[in-house]
Amino acid sequence: MSLIEVKGLRKSFDNLEVLKGVDLTVEQGERIAIIGGSGCGKSVFLRSLELLHRPDAGQIFIDGQEITARGADVDAIRRSMGMVYQKFHLFSEMDVMDNLCLAPVRLKGMKRADAEAKAMELLSQVGLASRAHAWPTVLSGGQQQRIAICRCLMMEPKVLLFDEPTSALDPTMVGEVLAVIRMLAKRDMTMLIVTHEMNFAREVATRVLFLADGGIYEEGTPAEIFDSPKREKTVAFIRKIKFFSFEIEDRSFDLMQLQGGIQTFGEKYGLTQKKVYRLQICCEELVYELLEHCYAPDEPVSMALTVSYSEADQSTEIDLSCTGAQFDPFTQDDDGLGVTILKRMAQELSCRWENGRNAITIKL
Repeated sequence: MSLIEVKGLRKSFDNLEVLKGVDLTVEQGERIAIIGGSGCGKSVFLRSLELLHRPDAGQIFIDGQEITARGADVDAIRRSMGMVYQKFHLFSEMDVMDNLCLAPVRLKGMKRADAEAKAMELLSQVGLASRAHAWPTVLSGGQQQRIAICRCLMMEPKVLLFDEPTSALDPTMVGEVLAVIRMLAKRDMTMLIVTHEMNFAREVATRVLFLADGGIYEEGTPAEIFDSPKREKTVAFIRKIKFFSFEIEDRSFDLMQLQGGIQTFGEKYGLTQKKVYRLQICCEELVYELLEHCYAPDEPVSMALTVSYSEADQSTEIDLSCTGAQFDPFTQDDDGLGVTILKRMAQELSCRWENGRNAITIKL
């Protein structure tokens, strides 16, 4: 039996549908990293598992019990999960020991002495035994987050949910929290971790989920997602690719608007003026080459041009697709001036005929 099973999970806020039918199965011992751009629903998904956000539709089973069922004992089912938030949510009016002992004593009936012994054991494991009676307000952010993790472990959960556990920390404190999560990973603790720490996700996770378009857009092992992503948005996210797009629907399109857009794109992402100039020249020559050879004088024009820039290797690429006659500008017997310029500036050139459109890629 799976530890977590999610079927058709949907969640909207007003008119914004964030989750559009998510399905997921989590087995005992899996460590799942959940990544994706801001606003893609990572935290909403995680919080929905505990019904902190109540789904609009779908079912969630935790260790065989449906937490979304009418009449379900939600509090009892939640006890098999521990949630670590971006903010630490420690009780400021209680010292560390009281923060750790409160839930197991009240909810599980544990004797206070036993709870304190367990708390000291956990604090020792995370290097904070000396802070057992400190007030949360005098602790650093990293120390508070380690205490928050210990508080979850006091309830002996079957799965831990981490909602960007290092996002509120100073960079100098991130490592100490990630070290605790690594320790739990070595003990085969089942974990779902929403994170922006890609290297950490690669190291710790057994499976990575990339969320986009309201669901799990792509999933796989860390090697599959980080080294060989297959889908366009995953590739763009992993390689931090930035895009500028421009559509042409008339022969008398605004060339200055296109060139100005490329200039602004280059300035925004720190491209050198030389790279910007090359992009502008190549786009101009390519567009006019295709206008001349793919379209009759009165034929409707449909072109979609995208300039992309990869922060990972600082490479730039031009992709242009257009309707009209099939035409490969790079295999003609007599190269015109425009094609000659493209061949001299480009590192790679390719042209394909796909679904009734010319598809050209130029890597600079």
